[in-house]
Amino acid sequence: MPVAKKESIKYSYHDYLKWPDDERWEIINGIAYNMTPAPKIKHQRISWNIVAIFASHKKEFSQKGCEAFSAPTDVVFDEFNIVQPDIFVVCDKNKITEDNIKGAPDLIIEITSPSTEIKDRREKKQLYEKFGVGEYIIVFPDREYIERYFLENGRYQAPEIFNWDETVKLKTFDIKLKLWEIFERELEGENEDHSKQ
Repeated sequence: MPVAKKESIKYSYHDYLKWPDDERWEIINGIAYNMTPAPKIKHQRISWNIVAIFASHKKEFSQKGCEAFSAPTDVVFDEFNIVQPDIFVVCDKNKITEDNIKGAPDLIIEITSPSTEIKDRREKKQLYEKFGVGEYIIVFPDREYIERYFLENGRYQAPEIFNWDETVKLKTFDIKLKLWEIFERELEGENEDHSKQ
């Protein structure tokens, strides 16, 4: 798990703005988490593959008034909760400022690493649920599967789990993610229907 900075102190966005630009931090419930070391190559490839898929749907995004972003972009939920999700989509232009995103994105995708997995599955899941992120996807690069959470009545339901050889249709957008392409795996009989809703 990323190293927390002086947990006895409750850090705020005001503190965050004073920290060195060459360091990456997140604040969750006033606790600061160091985002170093940098992600591994597999993490970056997966991120790039997802961003490329989203870029190919830019027209559909813009028609819905949505825009996709990737790290490092600050998402400021409130004074004590500032994160940099790996990939996210915002469909409310009023949340997009010159400096950051103010408020909950509609979709967030986090790509885990051994040092962030617990935080992604616990602290961030609780944070995203609390602030109303409609769809939350966690990608596990080493085990090549994903978990998807969808907000219903203000709560995340039990996660849906998808293996690398399946297709996931996003609930937030009419986009299908072929997971074998994201994980850069060869799929036998690629023309077969491996879709999951």
